[in-house]
Amino acid sequence: MLDEFGPKRIFDTPITEDGFTGIGDGAGLLGLRSIDEFMTWNFAFQSIDHIVNSCAKAHCMSNGDLKCPIEFRGINKVSARVAAQHSQCFGAWFASCAGLKVISPYNDRDNIGLLRAAIREPDPVIFLENEMMNGVEFDVTAEEFNQDFLLPLYKAKIERSGTDIKKKAHAKMVGFSL
Repeated sequence: MLDEFGPKRIFDTPITEDGFTGIGDGAGLLGLRSIDEFMTWNFAFQSIDHIVNSCAKAHCMSNGDLKCPIEFRGINKVSARVAAQHSQCFGAWFASCAGLKVISPYNDRDNIGLLRAAIREPDPVIFLENEMMNGVEFDVTAEEFNQDFLLPLYKAKIERSGTDIKKKAHAKMVGFSL
């Protein structure tokens, strides 16, 4: 990506969540589209003030004058061979914050379509990926490779219709539910 887009658009930051989140928020509030990647969401609380107060509430607090088109993404939920402080799920917590949209994809189709939609979204999106799904293979169609392939951010996905019961799940648990 660095070779394609150059050092003015792509840069590595020190592992200081508060610092790189502040940089991303500032870029978003100035009209740029920022993608901030957390190695793990377990450390996102180091930058909670930037995510919730500076970024998510900017639109409401400015009467619609400010937008912060930023995507925060990273590993969420249980991970392999790590301690408890690296195995928490923050989806419900962030979903309860005004101004944030939270996405938790299950398969490659979800990942591709929702990630593209999140990047195009004018408001902040939190994209929670499950590390335990890394390496799980799914079929990818030619449609999904099209750059215009998007999935809606505001609609639940029905994986399989039924008549007897309804199950709700997200991330890795979708597979177990199916």
